[in-house]
Amino acid sequence: MSKTRLLIYGLTLLLFAACAKQSTPTGGPRDEDPPVLLESNPTTQSLNTKPEEITLTFDEYIKLENPTKGIVITPRVKKDEVEFSALKNIVTIKLNQELEDSTTYVIDFQKSVVDISEENPAENLKLVFSTGNAIDSLSISGKVNFYFPPSKPDFKDVLVGIYPLGDTTDILTAPPYYLSQVDTTGSFTITNVKNGQYLAYAWKDNNGTLKAESKSEDYDFIIDTLLLEQNIENIRFNLSKADITPIRILRTASFGQNFDIVVNRGPMETKLSNEDLGSEFFYNFSDNRIRIYPISPKTDSIPFNISLKDSVGFSIDSLIWAKFPQSERKPDKLLVTANSGKNFYRNFEAELQFNKPIKSINTDSLYIAYDTASRISITESMMSFQDSSKRDLLRIRLSIPDSLSQEIITVKGADSTFTDIENQVNETPLTANYRKLKREGLADEISGNILAGRPPYIVQLLNSKNELIREQFLENTSTYSFKLVEPGTFKIRVIEDLNGNKSWDPSNFTQKRLAERVFYFINSEMEPALIIRSGWSLQDQNITASEPTGIPKEQKKPVENP
Repeated sequence: MSKTRLLIYGLTLLLFAACAKQSTPTGGPRDEDPPVLLESNPTTQSLNTKPEEITLTFDEYIKLENPTKGIVITPRVKKDEVEFSALKNIVTIKLNQELEDSTTYVIDFQKSVVDISEENPAENLKLVFSTGNAIDSLSISGKVNFYFPPSKPDFKDVLVGIYPLGDTTDILTAPPYYLSQVDTTGSFTITNVKNGQYLAYAWKDNNGTLKAESKSEDYDFIIDTLLLEQNIENIRFNLSKADITPIRILRTASFGQNFDIVVNRGPMETKLSNEDLGSEFFYNFSDNRIRIYPISPKTDSIPFNISLKDSVGFSIDSLIWAKFPQSERKPDKLLVTANSGKNFYRNFEAELQFNKPIKSINTDSLYIAYDTASRISITESMMSFQDSSKRDLLRIRLSIPDSLSQEIITVKGADSTFTDIENQVNETPLTANYRKLKREGLADEISGNILAGRPPYIVQLLNSKNELIREQFLENTSTYSFKLVEPGTFKIRVIEDLNGNKSWDPSNFTQKRLAERVFYFINSEMEPALIIRSGWSLQDQNITASEPTGIPKEQKKPVENP
C-alpha cells in the first residue's frame, strides 16, 4: 500500500471516529403508555378468598408513589400494618392481618403505580375480591362543594367516607369503613358497599391521616342516616372549617397595673360587665387575651362578669375577681394603624385601630389635608368609637363635596395627638391616604334576586382579592342592590342567615348542626365572577342557592338514629 493510500485511510478512520464521538443516541420516542396489568393474585372479582399477600404483575418495570396515602383499601383495614413494595414489574401487598368474613374488599391504586421511565400512572387500576361467596355491588355517589373556596377550587386530598351506624368512631377520631377520593370536579363514588345503615362525611385531608382535623381542615357531615338497600346518588357535601374545641378560660393574672384573661381560642362574642366599665375600666382583645385597663390602681379586687361565645355556639359565663395593683412595669408603646388606601365617593370614612384604649384626642393636631395648603379640621362630631368600653377602634366620618377636585386626601395627626389609658402618646405622626372617586367613573348599580333560598340573607360584594367591599342584610326580601360601585371584577357571596344574627355560623359536629348555607353569583361561563364597568347598570343578576348538604328528598328513608 502506498504512503498516499495509507494517509487517506488514516484520515478516513479519524473522521469516522470524530463523528462517532459527537453523536448520541436519541433514545427513541417518549414513552407515554401507562403500565398495563398482566395478572394479579387473587384475580379481580374473586370469591371466597382471604389472601395474606396480594401481587400484581405489569408489562413493564414500575415503582410506587406514596402508596400508604395513595392506595385506598376499603373496607377499613389497619393501614399501618400493611406493607407495600415494588420490584421490577411486580407490586406486592402484605396485609399482615385477618380480613373480615363475607366482605367485599376494594383496593384502589389511584395514581400510585407508575412506570420507571416517564412515571406514567396505571389507569383505572382497582382490585376487587370477596371473602364470601358474593361481591357487594351497592354504591354511594355525589358531589363535594366548598363554602369558602380558594380562588381556584382544589379538590386534591378531598375524601368522602362512611361509617356503619353504631360504629364508635367518626370523622374526627378514626379512618372510615369505606372511603373514596374526590375527582378534580368534586364528584365521588364509593363502590362495592355492603347493604346496611351508614353515617357519611367528607373532608379535605391535608395531613394524610384519613380523618379530619377540626381545627385546621374543611369538613362536612350528613345528619341523616344512609339506609343502603339500593344505590344512593346525588349526595351533597359543603366543606368549611368548624373548630369544635369548647371555648374556655385558661388563666387569669395581673399584668403590671392591668389584668389579663387568657382563653384557648378567639370568641365570636365577648361581653364584659361591671358598673364602672366604660368610665373607670376599659378593655380590649388581642391574641386570645382579654386585657382590662383601669384608670388608676385599685387596692381591692374588682368583680367582672364575663360571657364568651365562640363561632360554633359554645359559651361560658364566669365571675372574675380582678386585681389592679400599683406597678413599676413600663407600659407598652401606643400604636395606631389606619385603613389607608381605601377609595370612597362623597361619604368618607377612615378607621384608626389602636393597641390600647384611648383616653383623649387632641383635635387641634388631627385634620384632613387635600393639598399643600388646604385642610379640613376633624371635630368631635365626626368621630366615634365602635365600642365605648374598648375605645380602640375610632371611626372618622364626614361628607366630602364634589366641588373638592383633589383625588387624594390625607388624614394627618401629629405625634402626641392620641393619649391612651396608660398615658402613653403616639410617638409617630399619622399619615393615611384615601382616594376620592368621581361619579362618572362609577357603575350605576348591580341588582338581582336570590332564588331557591330563604331569607334573612347577608349579601357580600367581594373584590378580586376576596376582600369585602360592601355588605347588606336582607331580612324580609330576596332582592339585593349595590349602587355606585367602582369598576372591576367582583364576586357576590350570599349567606343564608336563618337565625338572623348577621354573621355566618359554622357547623357544630357535636350538636349535629350544619353550617349556614353559602353560595355565589355564577356567570354564563359557570364562574363566580362579575365584571362591571363605569356607567353600567347590571340588573337581573340573579343568584341561585347551591344544593344544601344532605341526601336528595326522594331517596330519604325513615331510619332511627341511635
